[in-house]
Amino acid sequence: MERPFADVADLAARSGLRGRDLGALAAAGALKSLASNRHRARWEVAGVDEPTELFGRMRFNEAVPMLRRPTEGEDITADYRHLGLSLGRHPLALLRRRLDALHVLDARSVAALPHGARVRSAGVVITRQRPSSASGVTFVTLEDETGYLNLVVWETLAESARSALLGAALLGVVSKVQKEGAVLHLIAERLYDHSELLGNLVTRSRDFH
Repeated sequence: MERPFADVADLAARSGLRGRDLGALAAAGALKSLASNRHRARWEVAGVDEPTELFGRMRFNEAVPMLRRPTEGEDITADYRHLGLSLGRHPLALLRRRLDALHVLDARSVAALPHGARVRSAGVVITRQRPSSASGVTFVTLEDETGYLNLVVWETLAESARSALLGAALLGVVSKVQKEGAVLHLIAERLYDHSELLGNLVTRSRDFH
């Protein structure tokens, strides 16, 4: 039975991975179990030399600098940049206090509201769809740390708030709750672009597929 990898250098030696591949793993946070955090993993990968025909892969023992451990927000941002998702907490979990200050309810709280209630909510845009059969209506799916919200944006609002609708990564909305049995939609009345709250975090959405 193969023993677990001891560290990044051991992984490089035994797996035969090239420096570029190791760098991609480090950047994606996949080596944290071997190097304690993403910053240290990238440092250790940088110190792995490519194998040569004469000597194979050389290994040197160097002192590890006192690298600052990345914050949770930095790790999540890096995850989204390299993977398009994170196995850590949802980005909006880190922003919830700021969203609370804006009186923005999360998806779970919105789901508990009665039909006809007006609410302010927000989420990371997951999809934008405008079916040809929908007479100009745009459907938007938002995600936060508690679930999903489905918006219905009528054509008039879509035109007047076009920039926020099409450009926001974090979209805020004032809307009216529409419930039919277990199905809940939000009929959008106003749209806001809150993307600046995400800082350097880059998200991706599936638009008009």
